[in-house]
Amino acid sequence: MNDENRPDDAGPDPSSAEKTREIRDPAEEVPPAAASPLEQLLKELEEAGKSAQAYKDQFLRKAAEFENYKRRSDAEYLNLVRNANEGLISALLPIVEDLTRSLKAGSSQADGEAFYRGVELIYQKLMKVLEAQGLAPFDSTGSPFDVEYHDALLQVAREDVPPGTVVEEIARGYKLNDKVLRHAKVIVSAAVQSESAPQGSIVPGESKEPTQH
Repeated sequence: MNDENRPDDAGPDPSSAEKTREIRDPAEEVPPAAASPLEQLLKELEEAGKSAQAYKDQFLRKAAEFENYKRRSDAEYLNLVRNANEGLISALLPIVEDLTRSLKAGSSQADGEAFYRGVELIYQKLMKVLEAQGLAPFDSTGSPFDVEYHDALLQVAREDVPPGTVVEEIARGYKLNDKVLRHAKVIVSAAVQSESAPQGSIVPGESKEPTQH
C-alpha cells in the first residue's frame, strides 16, 4: 500500500473538532447558588441601616438650619419691638426742642400772652403728630353717659339737663384707631329729688348711678 493511501495521513476529522469545541469547563456550567434567607435578611438590614443613617444626617442638618432660623427670627422680632416707636419719637423731638426754647424764652419775658400763644402753637403741633399715629380725642360734655366711653367720678343734681347727661369733663377721653384708649373722667347729672321723697329712694325718671370702672 502506498503512503498516500494510509488512513493516518488523512486530514483532521471535522466531527472530532466539533466535539472538542463543545467541551467546556464544568465549573462554568454550574449556576450560582441562591442566597440563603439569612444572607438576604442581613443584606436588607445593611441597606436599611445605610438609609437610616442618611435620614438621620438629613434630620440633623434640618434641625440645625431651623435653630439658626429661629435665632435670627427672635433677634429680628426683639429689634422690631425695641424700635417700634422710633418713628414717633423722631417726630416728637422737634416739639421737645420747641418746648425747651419756649420755656427758656418765657423765663425771661414779662409778656405772658406771647408765651401762652407760643405754647399753644407747640400743643397744636404735638396733637397733629399724635393724630397722624391714629390718636383722636372725643368730646363728652353734653352727651349721654356711656360706660364704653366714660368713667363717672360724681353725680350732681341738675334741673337743666336730663338725668344721666355728662355735665363736666374732668379728663378728656381718647381713641386710638377707633378703639377707646382712655375713658373720659366725667361728672354726670342726676334728677333733683323732691323734698317729700324718702331719702335714698329713686325719683321716677332718675337714672341709676353709672357703673364705675
